[in-house]
Amino acid sequence: MSKKEDERLHLRKANYILLIVSAVVLILGYVIMSLNEITISPIILMIAYTIIIPFALLWHPKKK
Repeated sequence: MSKKEDERLHLRKANYILLIVSAVVLILGYVIMSLNEITISPIILMIAYTIIIPFALLWHPKKK
């Protein structure tokens, strides 16, 4: 991403780390789903899609 796009999105290092964490959680949820754990995997995926990803995109850490 160019610097101009970064400024428009207002994403900082903490936001990108949270997005990476959400991707790992999503992968974990789908791996668990492939193991036929039908009670745990939807909960993990729902948490990732409804809480972690929106929080990572909307949260603005304070400047130091």
